[in-house]
Amino acid sequence: MDMHYESIHIEQGKPPRSELLNSPGMVKYNENWGRQGDMALIALIDNIPAGAAWYRLFDESNQGYGFVDAQTPELGVAIRSEYRQRGVGIRLMQAITQQAVSQGYTALSLSVDPQNQAAVRLYDRLGFQFHGISGTSWTMKLDITN
Repeated sequence: MDMHYESIHIEQGKPPRSELLNSPGMVKYNENWGRQGDMALIALIDNIPAGAAWYRLFDESNQGYGFVDAQTPELGVAIRSEYRQRGVGIRLMQAITQQAVSQGYTALSLSVDPQNQAAVRLYDRLGFQFHGISGTSWTMKLDITN
């Protein structure tokens, strides 16, 4: 839950953790975690959680912000500020992508605030392509091969 909160990019006036993560648009990302299609990886540095990457499937009736289709898991990623610019994000993204390939997925999607330039650069470097706009965020998609 800490990493999920960290992953939500709000420049100013970010609501408290409980309020934000339990809001109607966000609770779908964590309620009943562990269902079919849920996957998470945590990066540890000196036994401290430095970051995490996770994905979850959504469907037409319950879409996430980065929804593409019901067969494409939506990805989330967070790196604690003190561990940024150390390669943690790229290693986590590579590992979660490999996990998705091993589970037979052919794509991953995500939602990103275009003002979060560090994240956009990371996703571009990893091969994610702009797929559309949902509210004020971009939806990006990575096609992966099995």
